[in-house]
Amino acid sequence: MSLPIPAPRTVLFRLHWALGLTAGFVLALMGVTGSLMSYEEAITAFVNRDRTRVEARDRVPLAPSALAARIDAQAGGRTVNVLTLSDDPEASVFVRFARDPETRARPPSLYADPYDGAVLGPVRLEAAFSTVRDLHRWLLIPGGSKGWGRTITGACTLALIVFLATGLYLRWPKIHRWRIWLKPTLSRPGRPRWWSLHAVAGTWLLPIYLVIALTGLTWSYPSFKDGVSWLLAGTPERGKPTRMAGSREAPPVPEASAGPALDRAWAAFRAGEGHAAGLAILTLPGADTQAIRIRWLPRGVDALSARNEARYDAATGTPLSTAHAADTPLGRRIVENILEVHRGRFFGSLFALLFCLAALSLPGFAATGLVLYILRRRASRRRAQPRAATPTRETRPREQPVVGADR
Repeated sequence: MSLPIPAPRTVLFRLHWALGLTAGFVLALMGVTGSLMSYEEAITAFVNRDRTRVEARDRVPLAPSALAARIDAQAGGRTVNVLTLSDDPEASVFVRFARDPETRARPPSLYADPYDGAVLGPVRLEAAFSTVRDLHRWLLIPGGSKGWGRTITGACTLALIVFLATGLYLRWPKIHRWRIWLKPTLSRPGRPRWWSLHAVAGTWLLPIYLVIALTGLTWSYPSFKDGVSWLLAGTPERGKPTRMAGSREAPPVPEASAGPALDRAWAAFRAGEGHAAGLAILTLPGADTQAIRIRWLPRGVDALSARNEARYDAATGTPLSTAHAADTPLGRRIVENILEVHRGRFFGSLFALLFCLAALSLPGFAATGLVLYILRRRASRRRAQPRAATPTRETRPREQPVVGADR
């Protein structure tokens, strides 16, 4: 006896709710953590507002080499790797240190006074956001990016794409009207109300979730990242040289000449490319970075996707190459700012807010999907129960007179 073959709609429906009961809850967790990370910079700046401001008065900022040396002297063996400098005279310096050569762990960052190099204190919430980031990327499972956590989150990201495809197919109406697609019917009680809310909200947010899922896969599957890089920029992202096109390899940096070269590079930057810079991220030369790299944003611009870049020789401080975001093809800009696309900030502040709200909605989809599953199971059990026999009143047959009995 052959088993009946279920219809394609039934198969997709079962796949949809089966993934919802498994991957849906992981996606809900990733949505909450992702929404927090969307405004990490704003939250961090708010809680550290007492350390991000200094008194300028008539003081003159230290040269980068002197500033890094004074911070190193207070850092207990840590070495300054990145200085984030602002043209605001009352802004402090954000300092990042080089990774530990043995553990590859990065020491906590801190704020410093640009005028005397005094350490103002560590960055509050940096460790908390580091935990949130690890929870978002690999669920805090041991092994980090090389453990099972990355495999699970990558599979759940693929499940999000399956959710979008199957959900769109399952709600495809026979009659197409904008009210059917975009307006929820909340006046209907029970399962229809929950289904309408679940389906219509998913339709509204489908483009955002598709962008989030496709960009998220670039961290889970290197081959997918290479394919995206080839499609958008023509070259694979993985394995590309770290130095910019047209630049030459900088020679090893002698310890004695690193400081003056850094100052000469900074002076050349402020006199040339950086005369209109509002924020500059200065990467000092070291074992991993033999060139002096300065990424900068023009005044009044805070979108990281608009960063420009200049590189200088680590031995002499002479310019090597420059690159401007406005001159970079759109495909290459997307590849180089895939995180900003993932967060929605690549498209502007309004889209960043929409992406954050969409991430916060993922627990809502998990909750409404679970409610629909429970209500459907209850309805199925009620239909499966046999109907109890209805008792009927017994009627005694009317007695017939016996013929001749009275005889």
